Formats: sequence, structure tokens, C-alpha cells
Amino acid sequence: MSQRPSPALWKELLQRSARANLNLQGQIREMLVSAILDGHLPAGVPIPSSRDMADQLGVARNTVVLAYQQLADEGFLVSRQRSGHFVNTQMLAGRPAARTGAAGAEARRGPGPGPTPGPDWQQRLRLHPAAQRSIVKPADWQAYPYPFLYGQFDSTLFPTADWRECCMKALSALDIREWAPDLITRDDEQLVQQIRTRVLPRRGVWASANELIVTVGAQHALFMVADLLVREGTRVAIEEPGYPDARNIFACRTSQLVALPVDGQGLRIEAEALAAFDYVYATPSHQCPTGVTMPLDRREALLAVAERADLVVIEDDFESENRFDGEPIPALKSLDRSNRVVYVGSLSKSVAPGLRMGYVVAAPELIAELRALRRLMLRHPTAFVQRAFALFLSLGHYDAQLRRLALAQRQRSAIVLDALARHAPQCEVVPASGGGSVWLRLPPGVGAPELAAQAGAEGVLIEPGDVFFMAEPPPAGHVRLGYQSIAEPAIEPGIRILGAIIARLQRGR
Repeated sequence: MSQRPSPALWKELLQRSARANLNLQGQIREMLVSAILDGHLPAGVPIPSSRDMADQLGVARNTVVLAYQQLADEGFLVSRQRSGHFVNTQMLAGRPAARTGAAGAEARRGPGPGPTPGPDWQQRLRLHPAAQRSIVKPADWQAYPYPFLYGQFDSTLFPTADWRECCMKALSALDIREWAPDLITRDDEQLVQQIRTRVLPRRGVWASANELIVTVGAQHALFMVADLLVREGTRVAIEEPGYPDARNIFACRTSQLVALPVDGQGLRIEAEALAAFDYVYATPSHQCPTGVTMPLDRREALLAVAERADLVVIEDDFESENRFDGEPIPALKSLDRSNRVVYVGSLSKSVAPGLRMGYVVAAPELIAELRALRRLMLRHPTAFVQRAFALFLSLGHYDAQLRRLALAQRQRSAIVLDALARHAPQCEVVPASGGGSVWLRLPPGVGAPELAAQAGAEGVLIEPGDVFFMAEPPPAGHVRLGYQSIAEPAIEPGIRILGAIIARLQRGR
């Protein structure tokens, strides 16, 4: 393209850049950068004067002037006295010209005959994780009026001002010098210190720096632990029902995976059965997905079996802090006297899942190998977010966030239970003492997949419980009803709709 873009094109380009999180000046800068890098503006072409551009876009001239100045500072534009601004030829040096349409497609295919058959990827793949049963949530779940989903983001509970403050502090010159270099196998020392002194003691856990590693969420932690400890033939016990992603992680490494039953107090401790395993994966604080809490005597019994049978317990403490009645029971790791518990925790679940910040506490020998493995995978979690999280903890924002979250979840839980009692009394609710969801047993003859499909058509999102079972075919009469990401006023109407659908499905049987 050798001529200047028309006014209509400028407006179209601006509309493409009209993101809600950018002001007008930012939108104009993004519009021009995209036009330059995408080939709409060739090297050396003049762009409209600030006055003309302002008139064409319907914005203040000063907004355009500031955008032009910043782009000139960044090297995208060159200012020539009494001539205006031009696209910097050096910015596009070495970049291929944009090619679109049939000519571009032909160039990508290259010369010669048509395409030859590619590799047979299904034959080459060693694993097929896409075929595993996993929790599925619509990408546009926030567009639904009644999203009863667990573990999602609630903008009304996110501490925007506090997190922004910590991010700004992390951008100070001194902090940048500490987090900007490649940490290789290390973690941010301030974050490690805050986890050791502010987070773990709350769970009754005390750890030295060489017993802790930071991960990209608890999921990453489980993946690395399984990579190091589990291979074909390794015997692993998991909960039934239980966390699907943990089940899938272990199943990718061993066929000796056995599901053990859960009751109203969590994983059943049957010494003879447990003694046959090398590892036991458990969620004692709030069992996933039922939400029940393992009592202290059962935790002690589990550790006693582990010592006698020389097995290791992988404790996933994903929802440790959110308890409604009294103080949380100390973590299983707090009772560990022989380093038989590998403790996995999450920091981001209580703030925003997208921050992806977790950790592992374990024996120094295991942590050292996890660091070496993590280096091969991603070196270390982004150091900037680590530093921002360290500040978030040190300034007391994390503690305040936990209090806000606990209050909100306690209130929402009460509304959910009351609405279920009134609109869906035929459902059985598993009692839980905290957390962000309830586990329902549907009345006989009502299947969760069918209920979820009909509810979704009426704007109500629920999580069918079949995915939490390893059994084939899985039981179809359970539902996890999350309330962490739904506004309080929407809870009762959503459950009223759900109850009506359940009643309709019962009548249809």
C-alpha cells in the first residue's frame, strides 16, 4: 500500500483498538502501531497532521499530539520540521512486506506441487490428554446470568486498588533490579519469606527456605511432583469422588491408579487397603468436590498408616483458609514428623485464579529436584508477579482479602442453602464447613448432564458431578454448585430456575 489510508480506514483501525482498558491516547497509539507493523503504513509514508487526525477521529487534538510524541520517542515515527510525522524506515527494516489474500497464501505454501501428506500425529502421540475427562466451563461463562461455577474470578471481590499498589511498588527502580534478572532456579526471596512467616504458620506448618518452592499454581505443583515420583507401576491412591486434574496427571504416568471411597469425614482410612500404595493423594481441609473436612483423629490415623507402610501423602490444601465455623484445622503437614507429606498450596485462588501462584513444601531433597525440573520446564514463575505478591502479603492485603472472601462466601453459602431448601428440597446437600461450593445429590432419575444442559439453556451454569468420579460409567446424580463467582442477588433466582427444571425432569420420568 503506497498511499495514505483514507479517513474511513482510520476510523476502522481505531474501532479495532477500542479496548475498554485503554484511554483514547492509548487506542490511537495501538492503532498506529498495528497499522505500521501490519503493513498498512509502509516505511517513509507521512501520516495525517495532528489536526487532521483529530478531525477524522473526532477527538481532541492534544490527545493525538501526545500519542504522536510517544510514538516518536519509541521510534515508530520520525518528526520532520515543517513536514510532519513519517513512518520510521528503520522500524520496518528487515520485516517482510505484508501479503494478504490468495497471493499471500500461495507464498506461504511455496513453489512446486500441492501439499504432501503431513505426519500422522495420532500415531506419534505418546499421550492423549485431550481425551481425558476434565472439568469443562464455557469460555463466555461471565455472560450467563446465573454462573454457579467453582473457582472462577469475581470482580466484586478482587482488591483492585491494593493489587495495583503492589504492582506499582514492584516497578520501583530497586525492585526492578531484583526481579528483572533471570532467577534460573531461585524464587523471589521476599515471597519465600512471606510464605514461610505469614502463610504457612496459619496452617500450623513451619518450613525453612530450602523446603519450599514457588509454582505456577497448585496444578503446576502437582504436575512436577508426579513427574518426579510417579512412573508406570507406581501405586497411587486417590479420592472417589476426587479432583479430576489430579487423577488425569497421575493417570498419564501410571496405570496403577486406584480410587478409594470418601465419606462425610473425607478419605476413609483403611490401613490394610492404604498399605498397598506408594502414594496417597488427599484433600483433607475441604475435600474436592464434596467440601467435607477430615477430622484430626483421621488425619493422625492416615499419618500412622503412612509411617508403618512407608508411603507418602500428597496433601492438596487448595482451599485451606475458607472455613465458616471456627478456626481451620491445622494442615496434615503440620502433624508430619518424618517428611512423609508433600504439601501443595495455592496463593492465587483467594485473590484471582489467573495470577497462577502456588507452592510446594516438602523435604529438602525433593525441593532441590523440583527446582531442577522446573528449570527445564519454565525456569521460574514470573518474578514480577512474585515480587508483587510478596508486597501484597507484607502490606497485609492478603489477610484483608481472606477476611473479605470468608465473609462473602459465608453469606452466599447461607443464601444457597436457604434457596435449595425452598426451591429444590428433593436434593440432598452434603454438609460442609466452608469453601466456595456445595455438593448435591440429585433425586433418583435425574441425571446431572441432562440437568446441566437444560439449565444452561435457561442461563444457569452448573457443574455435573460425573467428571469427579473415576468409575466407568460414573454416577450421574451429583452436581457441584459453586457460589464464588455469582453475585448474591442472582443466587436465589438461579436456584429457583434450577429447582423448576429438576421438578420438570422428575415429572418426565
